[in-house]
Order: sequence, then C-alpha cells, then structure tokens
Amino acid sequence: DVVEPVDFEEYVSNHPPGAEQGPLRQLLDFPPDDLELVLQERECPTLEAALPEEETLDPRVRDALGVYTDDWLIIQRKYNGPDDDAVAHLQFLLDISATAPHMLRITLSRRRKNREACIFDLKNSSPDALLPSVLERAASEDMDRRNADARQQGRHPDLLGLFPAPDEDEAVERCSIPEIPKEHVGQRIMVKCLSLKFEIDIEPIFGTLALYDVKEKKKISENFHFDLNSDQMKSLLRPHIPHTAISTLARSAIFSITYPSADIFLVIKLEKVLQQGDIGDCCEPYMVMKESDSTKHKEKLEKLRSQAEQACSRLGRFRMPFAWTAIHLLNIVSSMGGLERSDSDSDTGTSSHKGFERMSVGDDVCSFTTFRPATLTVTNFFKQEGDRLSDEDLYKFLADMRRPSSVLRRLRPLKIDISPAPESPHYCLSPELLHVKPYPDLRVRPTKDVLEFPARYVYTPHTRYRNLLYVYPQSLNFSSRQGSVRNIAVKVQFMAGEDPSQAMPVIFGKSSCPEFYKEAYTPIIYHNKSPEFYEEVKMKIPASLTDNHHLLFTFYHISCQPKQNTALETPVGYTWIPLMQHGRLRTGSFSLPVSVEKPPPSYSVQLPGMKWVDNHKGVFNVEVTAASSVHTQDPHLDKFFTLVYVLEEYSFPFRLKDVIITEANVEAELKASMAALKGALLDTCVRFLHQLLSKLILLIVHPPVIAGQIVNLGRAAFEAMALLVNQIHKNLDGNQDQHGRNNLLASYIFYCFHLPSNEPTSPPGVGNTAYEMPIQYATLSRATGRPSSLNLSRSKSISNSNPDLATTPASPDEEVQRIIVERVRGEECVCVCVCARALPAVFSECLHLSSGQLLHEELALQWVVSTSTVREAALHQAWFFFQLMVKSMSHHLFLSSRLDVPRRQRFPDRFVDDIAALCSVYVPQDVELVERLNSSLAFFLNDLLSLIDRGFVFNLIRSYYKQVNPKIHSMCSAFSCQAQDQGVQSMFELSAPFRQQHFLSGLLLSELSLILEPDGEGLFFLHKKAISALHSLMCSHDADPRHIDSQVRSHIAQLYLPLIPVVMETLCQLHDFTDNSSTISQSVAMAIAGSPLPHSKGSTLSAECSRTLLVCFLWVLKNADAALLERYVSDLSVLQINRLLDLLHLCVSCFEYKGKKALERINSLTFKKSQDMKARLEEAILGTIGARQEMVRRCRGNQSPYGNQENVRWRKNVTHWRQNTDRVDKSKAEVEQESVVDGNLATEVSLIVLDTLEVITVVVSELKESVLGGVLRVLLHSMAGNQSALFLQHCFATQRALVFKFPEMLFEEDTELCADLCLRLLRHCSSRVASVRSHASASLYLLMRQNFEIGNNFARVKMQVTMSLSSLVGMSQNFNEEHLRHSLKTILTYAEDDLELRDSPFPEQVQDLVFNLHMILTDTVKMKEHQQDPEMLIDLMYRIAKGYQNSPDLRLTWLQNMAGKHSERGNHAEAAHCLVHSAALVAEYLNMLEDCRYLPIGCVSFQSISSNVLEESAVSDDILSPEEEGICAGKYFSESGLVGLLEQAAASFNMAGMYEAINEVYKILLPIHEANRDFKKLATVHGKLQDAFNKISFGQQIKMFGTYFRVGFYGCRFGDLDEQEFVYKEPSITKLAEISHRLEEFYAERFGDDMVEIIKDSNPVDKNKLDPNKAYLQITYVEPFFDTYELKERITYFDKNYNLRTFMYCTPFTLDGRAHGELHEQYKRKTILTTSHAFPYIKTRINVIHKEEIILVPVEVAIEDMQKKTQELAFATHQDPADPKMLQMVLQGCVGTTVNQGPLEVAQVFLSDIPDDPKLFRHHNKLRLCFKDFTKRCEDALRKNKSLIGPDQKEYHRELERNYTKLKESLGPVINRKIPQLYRTLPQPSTPTQR
Repeated sequence: DVVEPVDFEEYVSNHPPGAEQGPLRQLLDFPPDDLELVLQERECPTLEAALPEEETLDPRVRDALGVYTDDWLIIQRKYNGPDDDAVAHLQFLLDISATAPHMLRITLSRRRKNREACIFDLKNSSPDALLPSVLERAASEDMDRRNADARQQGRHPDLLGLFPAPDEDEAVERCSIPEIPKEHVGQRIMVKCLSLKFEIDIEPIFGTLALYDVKEKKKISENFHFDLNSDQMKSLLRPHIPHTAISTLARSAIFSITYPSADIFLVIKLEKVLQQGDIGDCCEPYMVMKESDSTKHKEKLEKLRSQAEQACSRLGRFRMPFAWTAIHLLNIVSSMGGLERSDSDSDTGTSSHKGFERMSVGDDVCSFTTFRPATLTVTNFFKQEGDRLSDEDLYKFLADMRRPSSVLRRLRPLKIDISPAPESPHYCLSPELLHVKPYPDLRVRPTKDVLEFPARYVYTPHTRYRNLLYVYPQSLNFSSRQGSVRNIAVKVQFMAGEDPSQAMPVIFGKSSCPEFYKEAYTPIIYHNKSPEFYEEVKMKIPASLTDNHHLLFTFYHISCQPKQNTALETPVGYTWIPLMQHGRLRTGSFSLPVSVEKPPPSYSVQLPGMKWVDNHKGVFNVEVTAASSVHTQDPHLDKFFTLVYVLEEYSFPFRLKDVIITEANVEAELKASMAALKGALLDTCVRFLHQLLSKLILLIVHPPVIAGQIVNLGRAAFEAMALLVNQIHKNLDGNQDQHGRNNLLASYIFYCFHLPSNEPTSPPGVGNTAYEMPIQYATLSRATGRPSSLNLSRSKSISNSNPDLATTPASPDEEVQRIIVERVRGEECVCVCVCARALPAVFSECLHLSSGQLLHEELALQWVVSTSTVREAALHQAWFFFQLMVKSMSHHLFLSSRLDVPRRQRFPDRFVDDIAALCSVYVPQDVELVERLNSSLAFFLNDLLSLIDRGFVFNLIRSYYKQVNPKIHSMCSAFSCQAQDQGVQSMFELSAPFRQQHFLSGLLLSELSLILEPDGEGLFFLHKKAISALHSLMCSHDADPRHIDSQVRSHIAQLYLPLIPVVMETLCQLHDFTDNSSTISQSVAMAIAGSPLPHSKGSTLSAECSRTLLVCFLWVLKNADAALLERYVSDLSVLQINRLLDLLHLCVSCFEYKGKKALERINSLTFKKSQDMKARLEEAILGTIGARQEMVRRCRGNQSPYGNQENVRWRKNVTHWRQNTDRVDKSKAEVEQESVVDGNLATEVSLIVLDTLEVITVVVSELKESVLGGVLRVLLHSMAGNQSALFLQHCFATQRALVFKFPEMLFEEDTELCADLCLRLLRHCSSRVASVRSHASASLYLLMRQNFEIGNNFARVKMQVTMSLSSLVGMSQNFNEEHLRHSLKTILTYAEDDLELRDSPFPEQVQDLVFNLHMILTDTVKMKEHQQDPEMLIDLMYRIAKGYQNSPDLRLTWLQNMAGKHSERGNHAEAAHCLVHSAALVAEYLNMLEDCRYLPIGCVSFQSISSNVLEESAVSDDILSPEEEGICAGKYFSESGLVGLLEQAAASFNMAGMYEAINEVYKILLPIHEANRDFKKLATVHGKLQDAFNKISFGQQIKMFGTYFRVGFYGCRFGDLDEQEFVYKEPSITKLAEISHRLEEFYAERFGDDMVEIIKDSNPVDKNKLDPNKAYLQITYVEPFFDTYELKERITYFDKNYNLRTFMYCTPFTLDGRAHGELHEQYKRKTILTTSHAFPYIKTRINVIHKEEIILVPVEVAIEDMQKKTQELAFATHQDPADPKMLQMVLQGCVGTTVNQGPLEVAQVFLSDIPDDPKLFRHHNKLRLCFKDFTKRCEDALRKNKSLIGPDQKEYHRELERNYTKLKESLGPVINRKIPQLYRTLPQPSTPTQR
C-alpha cells in the first residue's frame, strides 16, 4: 500500500531548522515569501480614460466601470519559473575547419626518401608545449586530488539548462500565465485616401468608406467619412459649418477584420451637395465633359460652377447620393490575383469580378496581416440609382459588379493606399475619438480606428467603457401623404426630454465639420415620395439612461428652388423611439407610424386625437444597434442584472415588464433569472463575463437581506456559475491551454477576481426615493454553523429562504446516517462525512460579526452539497473552481494578515473537511474527463501546499492515489517494504522509510519504476509522461537561484538517489545510441506485420525518452555527494558495476557532440517533431491509445471556434515557446548558439561520466579487477567521440592516472585494450588543437615508459603504436601528418629530458620507434596526394603493405585497410581477395607456431581460391620468429582470427556474386569447424553453401564480373607511370567512353585542361611524335584470351571470368597506313597481353609484363568474319526457346537482297581465282569449307523459320527462299572448285616466298 506520509507540520515544529546554518537552512524551511500579492496598474490604451461624462451614475454603470477600471489583483508564487544561463564557447576538433585542402604535390622523382633524410627532417621540426608535471613521480592520491580539482574548474552549474526544456505537452506542471484581458482586435488594414479628382472640378464631393461581407450579407464596419476637396471648394460651404474639428479631417482609417474571407469588399460612396434635378441629370456633365475640352465647353462649365455655388450657399446642409464603387479586398491581398496594380481597371469593375469568382473557393487563402502595400487608382465609379440605394441592392451589385447601367467613366480618379496596419500606429483616434497611445502631437491630422461589426460572434469580454448607438433610417413610405412631399430629408435627434431644447450634442460629425452635432440629416433623393436611405447616424449616448431619453425623427420637405413665400424646409411628419423600457435599452428594427402634426409637449404618452399618416400604419423603417459595454441587450442577462440592482438599491416595488417586483417575490424571481441565464446568448455572456461572474460571486459571499431575513442565494449562484463555465468551455474549445483551461476564465481569475470588500458601499444618493432605504447585507459568518438541511439540498428545493436557519434534524447521528445510506445507494455523490455541529444559537449574533461569508468556504460547501447534474458540470471544469478557491484563500490570508499564523490554524476544520471530500471525488468513466480532473486536482494540491497543512495535503495525495490507481497495490512486490539495513543502501532504494520520508519524490520514482518495468502491460505510452515529469522537476531545481550552492544541490539530489538503480534496471530497454541507423522498434514492426505482440517483452524506450531519462540520471550523478556515491558503489556486485559502466558508455554515445554541420542539416527537419510523430504512430499502431483519445488530443490542440484560421490571438501563450523548435530555417546565429549549447552539454556529460569513473576506480578493490577493463573501455569510448579540447585534457589526465595505478591491466591482461588505447592516443596526437596534442603525446610517452619499466622493453607498445598508425593512416580521411610530426617530436623531447632513464636503452628505443613512425608518415603524405585517384591510392597502399613483408602484423593491417577501401568503392571481389591474402598470412604463421592437423598448412592451401596467394609465403622463419614478444600479437593471429577472416572473405565473395569461390573458402573452414565439433557453425556454413550453389544453378548467364581495359600512360608528367601499361578492371558493362571520360577528367583536373590528350587509336605509340609537355593516355577495350587447351578447362561463365592473366585486343590496318580498306587489302593485328598477377587480385589494375602480336592477312580476316557469321546463324537456329525475330534478322543479314553482296563479295574476291602463293592454298580451302558450312546453316535456318511463321509472313519467307536460291546458285561454282595441289604431295619450292 502507499506508505503513510510523515506528519509534516509536526515534524517541522519538532525539528526546527535552527541548527543548520547558511544555505541549507532556507532549504529546510518553506519559503515564507512564497506568495506575493501584486496590484498591477491596468494599462489604459488611450491618453484619456474612457469614462462617461456624467457626475452621477446608476449602479449598473458604476459596476461596469469598476470592472473596466480596477487594477489587476494578481497573487503569484515567487518560485516558479526557470531563468536562462550563459554558456561557454568550447573548442571542438570537429568544428575547426580543415586548413586549406592540401594541394596535390606530384614530384617527378618518386624515390622513397632515405631514412637519414627523414630523421633529419624530424629532428629539425618543433615539438608542442611540454606538460610540466609529466616526468615528476607523484603518489597516486595526490595525482587523483589534483585531477579532481582541475575537473571542477569552470564547470557548468546546471546540467539541465543545456538540455532542451521539457515538452510543454508532457510536462504537466507548467501552468502558463494567461494573457491580460484586452479588447478584441481582428486583422487590421490601413486605408489612406490620397486624392479624388474628376475631369471637371465644379463642386465639393464627400466620401464614405465601409466594409461589407457579401456572403454574410452584413456591413462589417462603421462608416469612415473623408473629404479630399480643395480649400476653394470647401470655402463654398463655410456659411454652414461654424468650425472644423481636427478629428473630422482624417484621411486614413484602420479597419479591423476578424473573419477574413474572399467575400469582403471595401465600398466607397460619394455624395455631393443637394441640387435640383435627378441623380442622372446631376451626373451627366461628369460623363460627357473632359478637361481637355475645357475651351469648347467654357461657357457650360461657368454655368455649372455658378449653379453649384448657389446650391452650396442655399442647400449646403443637405446632401444627395452621387456615385459608388467597391474594391474587392482579396485581389489586393493575394498578389496571386495576378492583376497589375496600376491597370486602369485595377481592382474594380470587370477584373475584380473574375478575381472574386476565382478566389471564393477557400477562405484560408485570405490573410490580411501580410501583403504588399498597394496604391490603387480607382477609375470605375457607378452612378447611384435613386430607387436602388438599400443595402440589399448593394449586395446584389457586389455579387455581380458588371450589372449597374451607366458608369462615370470620365474621372481623374480616386487614389487610395491599402496596407497592413502597423502594430501601434501613431496619431490614431479610437471610435469614441479618444487619442490612442502613442499620440506625440495633438495638432497632427489623425488616423481613425474604425469600429468593426464582426461578421460572426467574437468571444471576448469587454475591458473598457464603450456606449455607442447607431441609427440606420432604412425607408419611408409617404405615397399616401397629401401635399408637397417629394424631396424628403429625415432629421435625427437624441433627446433627453420632450422640450426641443433638450436635444443632446451626441451625434458624431462626418468630415470637415464640428466633432458633435445635435442633429443629423439623411441625403435627399429628388422627387421621391418613398425614398430608401443608406445613412448611418453614430451617437455617443449618456451612460445613465432614463425613461425620458428617446430618439426623435422629423421629416422635412426641402424645396430645391428658391420660390417666393416658400420655406427652405417644411416639416411633414414626426415619430420617436423611447430608448429605455423596463430598465432595458431598446435596439433592433422598428417600423414606426408617423404623426402628421407636431406632437404636443408631453408626447411620450401618446395622446388621442393625433393625426397619423396612413391610419397609424408603420410607414418608417429604422434600425437601431448599440455597441455598448454597459447595456447587455440580452433579455436574460438584463433581467438578472436589473433584479440584482433592484435588490442592491432596495427600490421596491419595481415594475419589470408585466411583473411587479416586491420584497415577497424578489427571491424567487432572482433565482429564476439565475436559472434562466443558461438561455442567454453565449456571445453576450462572454462579453459581460467579468461583471456576470463578479455579481454571482457577490451573491455567494454577501447574501442580501430582504425584510430582515438573510436570503441564501449561494446555491443558485453556484449552479449558475457552474453551468456558465461549462457552457463557455464546451463552445469555445479552441480557446484553451494545454490543460484544457479556457483562457477567458483563467485570465478572469488571474487578473480580475478579488474578494468583494466586507461591506458593499452604499450608492450615492440620487434623489430618487427608491435609493433612500439603507442596503442590508447579511454578514453571517461561516463560524456559526453549517446547513443542517444538507441532505435536503440534494432532493428538493429549500422552502426557507435561508438554509442556515432551518430546523435541526432529530439528532446529528440521523443526518450522518442518512448521508451514508445515500452514499451506499450508489448515487453519484461525494463522500462526505460530516459531524453535525452546533447551530447558531441566536440569529442576531450573526449580524454583529464583521466578516462576510468567505468565498472559498462557500464554494467548497456548495460543491459538496450540489445536485448530481451541477456537480457533474462543476467536475468538468473543476480547475475553475479550484483556482477560484485558491485565489480566494490566498487573498483572504493577505486581507486578514493570517500568513504568519501556523498552517493548522489558518482555515476552519469544516472547510478542510470539505476539501478532503472534494478530493476524494467519484472518478468518472470518461477518460478525457479523468485526465482533465487529474490535472486540475494536481494544480490545486500544488497550490494548497503554499496555503494549508502540508501533511494534510500529502494525505490527500495518498488517498487520491489509492482511489485512482489500484495498480499501486502491487507496489510491495516492486520495492522492498522495509529497509534491510539503515546504511547508505537504503538511501538508494525505494524502501518504505525512503518513501515515507520523501513522500512526493518517493511516489514519483515508484511510479516511474513501475512504468519502466519491462513487463508493464501497455504502459509504454506513459514512458514519456513519467520521464518528463521527473525532468521538469529537476529543471526547476536547476533553474532555482536559491539552489546554486553545491551543498544544497547534493541535499536535493538525495531525493532522487533511487533513480540510479531504477535506470540501471532499464538499461536493456534504453535506445541504443551507439547504432546510428534509425530503426523501427521491434514491436511496431511486429504490429505492422500483423502478428500478435508478445506483451511480456515490453517495449523499448524511444530515443527521446531515453535521452531525457539519461540526462536525469546524469543530473543525480552530478549533484549527489561523491562520498555517498563511493559508499553506494562499494556495496554493488561486479555485475551491477558493469551495468553501471554500460550505462555510462551509453551516456557518452547519447550526448556526443554532432557538430555545427549536422545541426545545420537537422535544422531543416526538426528532429523533435519527427520523433514525436514516430512515437504517436507507434502508439496508434500498437493500439495503446484509442482513436478517440487521439481525436480529443488533436481537437484540443488546434481547433479554434473560428474554423480553420489561426489568427486568434489567444493562442499565443500556447505557441510562443514552440516557435524555436518548430521553425524550420534558423538564422546563422541561432544555429551557432545551438551548437554552443550542444557542445557544452556534451562536455558536461562527459565530465560527469569521468567523475563517476573516478568514483568507481577509487572503490574498486583488488577483488574486482575485472571492472577496471570496463572503466578503461568507457574512457576510451569517450576519447573516441567528438570531444572538446577541455574535456580531452581531463580525460587524458584520468587515463594517465589509471595506467599509472593499474599497469598490469594493459601490459599483462588484454592486448585489445592496449591496442585501442594506442590508436586513440595516436589519433589525438594528430589533432589540430595544440593542447590536445600536448596531452596525448604525454600520455603516449608515459605509456611507453611504463611498459619499459615493467618488462625492460616495450615491444608490445611499440608494435601496437606502429599498427595503430598504419590503420589510422589507412582509414582516416582528415588525418594530418604535419600535426603528428609535432607530436612525434614532443615524444622525442620527453625521452631526451627524462633524466631517470637517460642511461638505459629506453631513449634509444623510443628514438627508433619514432623514426619508424616517421617513415610510415612519409608514405602517408604520398597517399594523401592521391586521395582522389583510387587506383594510385590502392597502388601506394599495396606498396606500403609490400614493404611490411617481414612484419606480418603491419602487413595484415594494410591488407585490411585495402579491403576497407575496396568495400567503400563497391569492389567486393578485390576486398574478398585482400581478406583471403590476410587469412593466408595468418595461416602461414599459425603453421609456424604449431603443426595442427585441421588448420591449413599455409598459403598453399589457398591456391585453389587464387594463384596470387602464394606471395604471402615469402617470409621464411629465419627472418621472423612468431615467439618474439609483440610479433603476431594482434587478435587475428589466432584460430578464431583466421575463421573470422575467412567468414568475411566468403561474405565479400557473396556480395561480388562469385559463388563458386565461396565453396573454395569454406573448404578450408569446414575442417576447422569439424575438428571443433561446432555443429551449429557447420549447419550455418552448409546453409550458406546451399544458397551459393542454388544461385549458381539459377543464374548462370546473369552475372557480370567485370570489363577490362588496357591503359597506357605516356609523358613525363606521369612521373613513375610514364610508358607503363596496365590492365584496369572496371565494373561490368562499363563503356569505353565512360572510363576514358573518367580518366581524362581526373588527370585534366590535376595537370590542367589542355595538358591531357587521349590517343584515339590502338596502334603502337611513337614517343618521338608526342609533345613532351603533355600527358597522353591510350585506352583500349580488351577481352580475356584463352588458348584452345585452356578452353577445355574453362567451361562455365565463372571459369571464363576468374583467374585471368591474358587479354587480347584487335587493331584493323592496311599496308598503306589507313585503318580500313577494300576486302583484299584489310589486315588485322591481334595483341595479347599478360599481367603480373591474375584477376581478381587485391588491386583493380595490374601491370602488363608481356606483350605478343599476331598479324592476320586479308584472307584470314575473311575466314574469321565468315566463321563469326556462321556461328551467329547456328546460335539463332538452335536457340531454345526459339526467337523468330532474332532468326529473321540474322537470315536477312545473310541472304537478304541488299546484303548478299556481303558473303557473295567475299567469295568473289578470295575464291574466284586460285591464289598464286601456295602458302595461301590452305587459307583458300578453309574459306571454301566455311562457305559450304555457311550455306548449310542458311538452309537449316530457313527450314526453322518456315515452322515458326504465321500466315501473314508467308510471302516474306518466300522472298527469303528466293534470295537464298540465288545466293546458292552464285556460290555453287566457287564452292565446288577444289585446289588440286592440296590433294597431292606438294613439290618442294625452289625459293621461299615471302608471306
């Protein structure tokens, strides 16, 4: 079972930390200043505060302003966040770019420098700096101490600061701070109006801009008015405009767009001053006249100007519609619209229609935040049509912008700029005309922020005061009105009363006019009795509205022409809208009747006898909307707030619609209104969220008093709150952090919520009688008792208004009994066990107590006693109530100054019981809910640790654990339950005392250990979570500034010591970092294959989890006390220590530095993501996570209520930390920084490993010698990686100490370790970093010295070093001999300076060795030069290997180097032969050592594999005896080494496809296995042989073994190669062009383009004709050549391609020098080449050692041709299966009409006459017989063809037969003519004739 935690408070009080001093003291005590209360000033975005102007305000406004202006009250915990740390720049060999690549130096004399010259060079070179203390002898303890001190210098204090921070998804305990509440802003664009010019300039024109969304059919912004008229034009209107406010001069506006879509248009409407005539007539001049024609129309223009002047002076107040156009925003935003910006039709008219059609496909194309600013020239304006002005008509026009009839074409048009708005623009006015910061100078022309009317809901709470009203007159129908009513204007006024003087100046002015007006007029449509309007009247309404406030509309007839006795304006109707009704603002659409007469003074009460237009029908349509943060405009919310205020003001009776609210029914009404809140529109609830929650909380904390009775509304308010919070969560699931908390709610709690002050202040007297009665709030303290009706509250409503005053039940026991019974019945209720407490004795007592009810207590109580549905709702959003409680508790402690009180006395017991009841909550079935609840509870308990009794919190954790995790019961099996001994071991075990003492870390480690158990079923997707939790904890320790002291750190590390054995246990499950190839984990592969998963195996950890677990393990090792670790390690068994060493080995591999280059590569594919996706994929495949959960996780991750646009600003807090890991291309500086951090991490890890190795070395006694090898292996492994110079210095120091203390380990035990060490040291001796070379040289020198001192010679080290250098040179690409030369000189210097050994043979031996090494180096330089020329490189290696003929170890090393090089280039046959040679070499020496029956007797046994092998037997035993120390000491000179080499050879032959050779190899291997009775291996070998033989029998013709070319080198530029000929073996099917291109390109690069020439023919080369400065290559294709006797042996394809030494090529020529001539003059030269070794060999090119030429006379050439043709015929005829096409092709070539000249011509040239020269008789006869054979073959072929063809080819076959008959007839006489001389004895010729 989970152990009982220690009673923390008691323990602390009994063990005061007084005894401890310094940093440890604060570690033991809980930080007293953990909580801090911050009052953060709320930032005001404008220069002036947004406040109403009135002095006295009603409570609704007062409350709202409180919410909008109060400072933020934040309670935060000080010790929470990590800081960043600086990192040091380390030097890594890997990143030091190589000095300029060595230029190829090719000298002409290639003779090897003689030894003396080499020695001279070396002696004159300079050594590196010597280490001071190397030659001093010191005690090992001093050495260790010195090394340990050095290692601690400049260490990075926090390891985890270098490791990537925990993934936010996994590390549950980071709770992001919510964003400060602020007003919603969409994507913002700025529109600047630059100029508006018509062709004729006669009158002022006024413009309006607004945005419309066609799809939503909605105007989505208020109007922006602009005036671009010249001063001359403006002066015409001066009489009508008293003064101009600067705020009305704006020409640029910022529009906000929350829902960007392809359907948004910027609509521009133009108006002009009213004048007589229809809109069409007024537009006429603009359409007809041009400025260029001004002389023609001079008079007309003058007339128009004077008319305009008259109109302006008389009608300047009135406007008329004029023209409009629209800009399709999408075309501007997407440059992909492909429209030329300056095009005359730019973004309006026809082109935009196309764009619109094309773009409206997907909304995601739109983003208005980033686009290229555009300047538009809008030329197409459409004239307004008087009968189509409504918004409905506008949407139709926008949907098809071509339709409007006439276009005002004659424009020097409107120019506007559209660009993304800057982040914080200067000189900006808010929609209320307040100055938005920054506003440096109030005299500058402003930009206006245009208020957005979002197309859909925007869920953001109001945070500032706004109270605007918009009035939209829509239409008027006066058709039935008598009299002259045609040019109708509507005057709109906002009235405070019924007297005309009470019109308020609250109407915003438009452009170039005063800021506010008392009235506004709509534009006039000439002679229209039923006009439509598009006007928008914007008002700034007073905060406190009364029933007297109303809108008054007056209708006027305007007479356009001045007439006698006619007034300018005649009132023709009146109507009005009262604005307040039952405490609610009236908005919406109205259809109003219009009164004909002027209303009497008290018109708000409609009087009888008034005369109405059209019998009181609604003839005037108007819409009123409000943008208000005071009026909710939602009936449910309004009712709730109104009732609350009625109660607060105690203004009974109050009329609410049809109900009169009195003291009697207010409670019921208020409860009903709270219950009805769930019907309110969510958008509105969210807008007024802060007021709503504050009011509900107030009702819980301060129950109102009605008629002397306290009304307990706590339960109703709690229910309303739970449902509201749940609703917000459900509907806004995109607005959540990673823990599923809604950001709006979280920010309310974090910033806005505070406990209401004890007594709500009385409102100021307003003079209204209702306010005069004092408010009464109950101040009932919770100390007085608890609802006795606890059980009732679940079943039925409480009749009494205050449950605290209900009657007591019969006895406390009964109540408890009832509760327990209910619990047993299995209702979904909370386990509450309450002892009834004494009830309040007297009610009056309560009223005298000062404090109100405390919110946290009340919340806990209400939650505990709530009904199941409410509890379910509250459970779903438990985090909200938990956080509310925590903030309330903290705030209460601050307010009541109880932070210094002992924790047990801070809160009453009842409250603590309630919390216990809440934490033992019923666990629901829903997985997602459990997850959320778990996280909420975790944060809650975490917060409680700062507030209440910690022992109590531990117990809560324990009981929750037991309830949620039954698996915990099996823990006893996992951990020893009582510690066997109380020694150090128990600190490293998860024993009961440990888990009790360190309750939380014990719990965490126990969980981790369980999850990591290999047979944990299905737990593997928890790995990451558990490991991340641990990682996050350690990160917070590392980042905590209080824990810098190392003493403190080691104390903290004690909490985690058991992690060491836990990780050691999981060693086999960790990802193997030594293997670089990325593999799919075994279990996933199995799952994909569809076979069942063996669950018992458990899955291995992913690379990411393993890395994190290892870094935590290293953290413990770094920070734990070294003495403790020593005691721990000394108790471990050898097996466990070895496991620890393996773990350290893995750590070095895991954190090895990858280098900047690798980081730059990874940069483009973020490693983390792929890892994460791989893990997700594995989870999905293995079915460990359900699809549903995956979906939930996805939804929670990225669904926003805004569909698929991620423009929602709330999500920032979830993404800000991500940007680093997921952004693909990082800047150079970031990659640089990342590599620095990576390097620091690698170094720190390696140093921790080194520290731990030192601990192990100290502990290891003589008994555990076997461990030392392991220690050295880890050390060597860390040397081998990419390490920093800093680490290597410490590493070498440790290695020197280790060798000094345990020399026998290297020189007596294991040769491998010595070899490895020599190789590593030599590698670092050639380092580019001087300090690394210094240390490596010192180590190497001391190694030699120690070897010498032990055995008086140092043959072993000498041999190993020489071999190491050879393999280093052979393998390493970036090996630098210059640096190594320095190191060799340093070693010489040490030997010379070593006074102790000066008289011994040691210095001389060192010198000898160093000179030897120097010789090898010199060879290496040459190899370096030929790095790019593979043939030359292999030749050099071959030469070096040959040089070591008498040093078998080194020859073997070089053969292996060669094998490696061949394998790299894919030359597997050559690699196999290198291995065969190596094996033969080993066999030779094994044979010399002992005569063993089953081993091969030396090279001879290998002859069957290759004739070349015999060269390995060159060394006789008088030169070398294998018994000498250090000779043949390598691991290969043994039986197992031989077997290994042969196995490798067989594998290479297999890759080369030479299966026949495999058999020969295994013939040598089988006797060895048979002798060892190794049947398993025998089975394997026979299996492989079976495979090989099967492949041979199936694939006889498929294999291609190689193509051969002769390459000749001519020219002194080639140095050694001049006049040499080689046969090159190239991969099969290499064309001549390919090899000549390769060689030409290679040598051209080396000598220069013009210096290399390819000789195009194959004739012998005359050197005198060549240019001495050039290099010439002659390349010829050659074929293997076999004598006739050889062909009998070489039957198979393999035989003909293996062991090849002779090759042939043919060259055609004529006697007069041409290559080709007539048949009778065509000769041929056959050249036969013999090579020094047989192919395949250990090289791919072999010298030609012999050359032989055969010349064929023309008749012989003809014989060869005819034989070839006959062969082709025979092959085509007998092919199986038959190939008719092939057969017909060959036949056509032999008997076809066109080509029968071929055979026929040959016959006629050579057979028509008997030759004169008797020597040619035989040739003549041979050719005759060839033709005989040829005709016979033709006949066979024809017969075969006849049997194969179909009916369609009959005619073709007949044609062939005819041709054949002709050919046979022509050849007949020639074939049958025999030479008589051949059939009798030839007489002896008298003179020899020349052939």
